[in-house]
Amino acid sequence: MAGQRVLLLVGFLLPGVLLSEAAQILTISTVDFKKEEKSYQVISWLAPEDHQREFKKSFDFFLEETLGGRGNFENLLKVLEYLALQCSHFLRRKDIMDSLKNENFDMVILETFDYCPFLIAEKLSKPFVAILSTSFGSLEFGLPIPLSYVPVFHSLLTDHMDFWGRVKNFLMFFSFCRRQWHMQSAFDNTIKEHFTEGSRPVLSLLLLKAELWFINSDFAFDFARPLLPNTVYVGGLMEKPIKPVPQDLENFIAKFGDSGFVLVTLGSMVNTCQNPEIFKEMNNAFAYLPQGVIWKCQCSHWPKDVHLAANVKIVDWLPQSDLLAHPSIRLFVTHGGQNSIMEAIQHGVPMVGIPLFGDQPENMVRVEAKNFGVSIQLKKLKAETLALKMKQIMEDKRYKSAAVAASVILRSHPLSPTQRLVGWIDHVLQTGGATHLKPYVFQQPWHEQYLLDVFVFLLGLTLGTLWLCGKLLGIAVWWLCGARKVKET
Repeated sequence: MAGQRVLLLVGFLLPGVLLSEAAQILTISTVDFKKEEKSYQVISWLAPEDHQREFKKSFDFFLEETLGGRGNFENLLKVLEYLALQCSHFLRRKDIMDSLKNENFDMVILETFDYCPFLIAEKLSKPFVAILSTSFGSLEFGLPIPLSYVPVFHSLLTDHMDFWGRVKNFLMFFSFCRRQWHMQSAFDNTIKEHFTEGSRPVLSLLLLKAELWFINSDFAFDFARPLLPNTVYVGGLMEKPIKPVPQDLENFIAKFGDSGFVLVTLGSMVNTCQNPEIFKEMNNAFAYLPQGVIWKCQCSHWPKDVHLAANVKIVDWLPQSDLLAHPSIRLFVTHGGQNSIMEAIQHGVPMVGIPLFGDQPENMVRVEAKNFGVSIQLKKLKAETLALKMKQIMEDKRYKSAAVAASVILRSHPLSPTQRLVGWIDHVLQTGGATHLKPYVFQQPWHEQYLLDVFVFLLGLTLGTLWLCGKLLGIAVWWLCGARKVKET
């Protein structure tokens, strides 16, 4: 990509990857980078303060309800409605949009969390490729989903389905389609406001315009499934060179000698310390272990009624990938986020998952099916249960062996994730697009895609043939009966 000019939308992760290929980058982010030195151009944009407050309130409520076991789809829709409103605020920034239109970009790369980046790319009339954190939205970008062995999102099924599993998967497919329609509908007002009538994109069709889809997954983790030529798995893309662990953490690890240590982090969006009961149960569980425990837990004030277990060290921040690569690590306790799982697989570390929301329960289904970890539902989290699960994973060497085998699969690709991403983008830039990689099915109406017109035709032909045969049989019977009566007279 040397010399190519690229626009990143919501570009948190990729600049380092693309800069290594000498690409010229402009990125738009909702994070303020003013105090940081960057070797690429950044447009930091923040929504109005009142919107930020309302969005934070809505998202915090969503997390609180989810952690309390009261999560529902309506709460997620409210979050999406705020994201759609935020998108409208951005598109109203005529100064930014005009500046982007005047830039001569070769490609727009979307790191997608919601649908806004697609609308921005459409507004700029630029070709785009998209990066998806998981494969669970595959229906939206046209991947075939054979329901007999590809689990639908939220089904919590594996690819080994019995009869009732296939029934469940079939029915949940329609539920998933309905939910996707509602999620896309949250952006209807944004589309009406910023696109003139007659040129308003349909989100389901706009997604299919992506030249390429890069998915942050790998078949070392995901179930084998059919892919299209414009879909590329790049699991492990964000892997960075391993650095030495900070000295204070190294000193803590050394205290436990051959017993090693357990790494605990439940992601950046949820602070377990905000839920005292979960916090107490986890802390009590760690006290059962002979290993040291390094726990990422952003607690400004430690609860007065909780005595920190002697083998536990809590930190506000930790170098997760470097710790996962440490030779003394024995176990990773994770929320089941895609990036965390891919890092654990990269280094062959078995896992205990405590999935919270989103794709995390589905991710842990795959971890359990591949036999390099187990999961515990948040509402069933008790100290004794968690301690038993952790000891089970560390003492049964089959889990470690499966994790190492998955690491070998992930690492043994002929090309690295970065080479795959950059190589395919180069290919699309050189060929002027990826039309040759997109099947004609993207242009077919749904009744042709599923051969419903053929089915109706053959059904009509069959029924017509049966009707005609019945008529002919009736005529033959009538003629034979008539001939018999004439003979008798």
